[in-house]
This record gives sequence, structure tokens and C-alpha cells, in this order.
Amino acid sequence: MGIFGRKEDTTATAAETAAATSDLAALTGDYTIDPAHSSIGFVARHAMVTNVKGKFLDFTGSLHLDGTDPAQSTASIDVKMDSVDTGSADRDGHLKGSDFFKIEEFPTMTFRSTKAEALGDDDYRITGDLSILGVTKPLTIDLEFNGAAKDPFGNERVGFEGKAEIKRSEWGLTWNAALETGGVLVSDKIKLNFDISAIKNA
Repeated sequence: MGIFGRKEDTTATAAETAAATSDLAALTGDYTIDPAHSSIGFVARHAMVTNVKGKFLDFTGSLHLDGTDPAQSTASIDVKMDSVDTGSADRDGHLKGSDFFKIEEFPTMTFRSTKAEALGDDDYRITGDLSILGVTKPLTIDLEFNGAAKDPFGNERVGFEGKAEIKRSEWGLTWNAALETGGVLVSDKIKLNFDISAIKNA
């Protein structure tokens, strides 16, 4: 069962449909992303032969979920760029510097949603404005709703997994180095991965 809706099911009874609508409506509200149980990561091709994975350790965000009208749902995320972590201090230092993120001038990456859609079952799509290095471009994220539950501390939680792809050059991230064997050191295409746990506000 999805958080915003379900595919048409001709075998569902009226009672089942009513119960589903009630369950979804109960999830409507404002949520705060729990960074301790969430992750924002990326994958880049390195030297044309392998993938380098990284993540951001410091971020905040909020969601508004509407269980009856998905178009009214929203998401907002702020990421501290100096929290980038790829498992290599030298590489992280390079990413924070003038060749890439320029964190002294542009300390934060932001995402502000502009559109939300229910695709059927537990699949959703959210579109918004991604801002990096002072450049704002549209980004579409495909999401899967993982479910909702009350944790042992009484918090009402929802969970989503998401993925997207961008061309970093469109946001001004153009640094690269040519390889003797052909190709470049860092891919232009970057895969983004989101694993989000959010707590409903009191």
C-alpha cells in the first residue's frame, strides 16, 4: 500500500478501499528528517573503470505529506558541503576546494520541491530545484515508500528510498583530468541515492 494512493484493484471491496484511504490520511502531516537514520549519498565513475561512493554527513530537512492529495506534498533539504565523506581525507579535501564545491563561498547545497506525483503502488516522483555553487537546476527524484511505523520511543516515522542522476557540469562542477589511455578521471554523470527516515512533528 502506498502512502498517497494505490493502483486500481478491481478485487478490492468498498470496505477495504475505505480502510486504505483512512490509513493514508492518518499519515498526512509535517515531518522532520532524522539524519541519524538517513543518508544522502552519491556515486561517481573514477578513471573510467571503477565507482567511488561518497555521502554527506551533515544535513537537515523536512517533509509535508498529504495522504489524500500527493500534489500537495513537499520536501526541503539543506546539505553542508564540508561534511562530504568518500573515505579518503585527501579526496575529501580536493572536493571541498576550488576545483569542486568551493565550500568557503558556497557552504550549502539545497533542494526545494516544486511537484510531487504518485506513480502507483509504493512508487512516487518528486521534482524540485537543486542549488549547487549558486546554480539552480531542476532535479527529479524517483522514490519508493518503505512504510510507516511507531518506534519504541513513540515517534511516528515514515521511510523512503530515492535515486536520481545528474550531470555535474550543469551545476558548474567541470573540473577533470585526461587519462593517457583516453577518457577522463571523473565522470560527468553522478548517481544520487537517498535513504530517508522522517519523524512526524508533534
